[in-house]
Amino acid sequence: MITLRNVILRRSAKVLLDGASVTINPGEKVGLVGRNGAGKSTLFALLNGSLHEDGGDFSIPKQWRMAQVEQNMPETEASATDFVLGGDTRLADLREALAAVEASHEANPDDPEVGMALAHAYTDLADAGEHDAVPRAQALILGLGFKPHELDLPVNSFSGGWRMRLQLARALMCPSDLLLLDEPTNHLDLDALVWLEAWLQKYPGTMIVISHDREFLDAVTDVTLHIEHAKLTRYGGNYSKFEDMRALQMEQQQQAFAKQQDKIAHLQKFIDRFKAKASKAKQAQSRVKALERMEKVAPLLAEADFTFEFKEPLNLPNPMLSISDAAVGYRVEDEAPKVIVRGINRSVLAGQRIGILGANGQGKSTLVKTIAGDIPLISGTVTQGKGLSIGYFAQQELDVLRPQDTPLEHMVRLAREVTAAGGPASRESAREQDLRGFLGGFNFSGDMVKQAVGTMSGGEKARLVLCMMVWQRPNLLLLDEPTNHLDLATREALSVALNEFEGTLMLVSHDRALLRAVCDEFWLVGRGIVKDFDGDLDDYQRYLLDEARRLRDEAREAVREAARQDEPAAIKSVAPVEPPTRTSAAFSPENSAQQRKQEAQRRQQAAERSKPFKRELEQAEARMAALNSEKAALETRLAASPTPADIAEAGKRLKAVGEELQALEERWLELGELIEQANVA
Repeated sequence: MITLRNVILRRSAKVLLDGASVTINPGEKVGLVGRNGAGKSTLFALLNGSLHEDGGDFSIPKQWRMAQVEQNMPETEASATDFVLGGDTRLADLREALAAVEASHEANPDDPEVGMALAHAYTDLADAGEHDAVPRAQALILGLGFKPHELDLPVNSFSGGWRMRLQLARALMCPSDLLLLDEPTNHLDLDALVWLEAWLQKYPGTMIVISHDREFLDAVTDVTLHIEHAKLTRYGGNYSKFEDMRALQMEQQQQAFAKQQDKIAHLQKFIDRFKAKASKAKQAQSRVKALERMEKVAPLLAEADFTFEFKEPLNLPNPMLSISDAAVGYRVEDEAPKVIVRGINRSVLAGQRIGILGANGQGKSTLVKTIAGDIPLISGTVTQGKGLSIGYFAQQELDVLRPQDTPLEHMVRLAREVTAAGGPASRESAREQDLRGFLGGFNFSGDMVKQAVGTMSGGEKARLVLCMMVWQRPNLLLLDEPTNHLDLATREALSVALNEFEGTLMLVSHDRALLRAVCDEFWLVGRGIVKDFDGDLDDYQRYLLDEARRLRDEAREAVREAARQDEPAAIKSVAPVEPPTRTSAAFSPENSAQQRKQEAQRRQQAAERSKPFKRELEQAEARMAALNSEKAALETRLAASPTPADIAEAGKRLKAVGEELQALEERWLELGELIEQANVA
């Protein structure tokens, strides 16, 4: 288990944890929550060994293997599959050990010790999952939203967000007893997020995750650690239960504080009244001592929550815009346009609150960019209502902020641009003092208005973008993943502001809590079209799982088709054998010989197709037999009343054996179907 006793942690002169004590048991799934800057990432640094406690005692089992997502952007020409496969450090070490033993065996082929070492190396590799390592790595990559044809592309060919997904897959690939995840959902779409939740729910080790997505925390955690005022408090339950318990705790604390204040006032009143009277001096003095001995209950000092609001739009055109016979996609120089979604006929009305859903890569962001005017239509028309004013928050909006400029300089430049264009916000005051006040409403006060944006956190940059968007006084909001980098308090403030917004909203987000709170209807972008989605987000999650299954089936069929395309031409030219008809010609010696030849070729063809499946089936059966033997031995060991330590060790291994057996049995059934299909194809 992980134990902290009276731990003190500092970053420079700031004390982030002061006398923190907590215990995390093996197998627990822990959500670590607290305000930005409270010390969550610092606690992670203590757990992974990059930082040491300044006081108190910290312990973690030395034999535990740890995995976490590297925060650096990977720069490598290795393929996506090889990069993720490298996350299995044990497998990599065993491969190096095998290579060294093989070299020794080539030099000394008759040495029995080297032969034994070679046998052990092969056995260790098999135990480490060498036979299915590549499929496991590729399953992680595909689950996080990549396409089958991207599995062998070099890592450097992907954008930053996709490379961070590969870092996440690499961490999940690593065999571990402790998994540390710091904001793993930031670069994920909703379909990848649903997949990640399912994967983490099956993770057998101890997990600690920092996240600002409350539904994600609810789905994958059963314990919550809260950092506040340099203290660490443990709550049993997921994030929603934590909120309920904390609200009750705060209410009780406030009641206790109010009750104590009444008692203090009563004692003080007696002291003030009688301290000058000799007959009452003794009683007054005893009350003074009672006040001194009283342990003060702290008042409920709720931290000032960040709040903001959208101003009422100056006008609300209806419809806001109309899309007719439109196709959206990308234009590439010297190439035909790449159409992603076609046949769009939609109207957006005043007051609509639309959530845009769709699996990764289906065109959600492309549709929003086209409506915003960032990319041109491939065909068709978009007609804007008179007086339409769009507020657009793009996924990459943070990248277009000027790192060297300050928030005030951004606002001054925006005010000049809007005034020159004559937009709705041009009626707002553009005086520097007023712009400072507006920034203050978004927690940019004092010296922060003159701080370079490049030195700010992702959350502070996101708040600046929101500030600039609100100042423009839009009547149509296009928000593409606006919650990336926002903490829970700011997400809540955004949800409240959007609910009070009187204009029209179109939202793309993987934050299900935000989608549930602010959207009244959903559009589904998928399979090249846009249509209404008649269901809620729970229905949509089921749709995503079905869609992922469909894509896997298509990929599997594509692999089988590619294998058929690679067959020798002589075999491919053989026509399917038809049942012979009972005519004299059908039974002639020449036809009989030809039929036997065709049948032999068909059997050869089927054998070639099924050979890899049969080989894997044999490996699976051998592994299942070994696991069943180990399972029986473990059950016998547990029945012999061993020590508690032996029970814990055997029980943990028995669970792992059972899970591997279940996975192998499922694969065994699948292989049987594949062999049958190969034989009849």
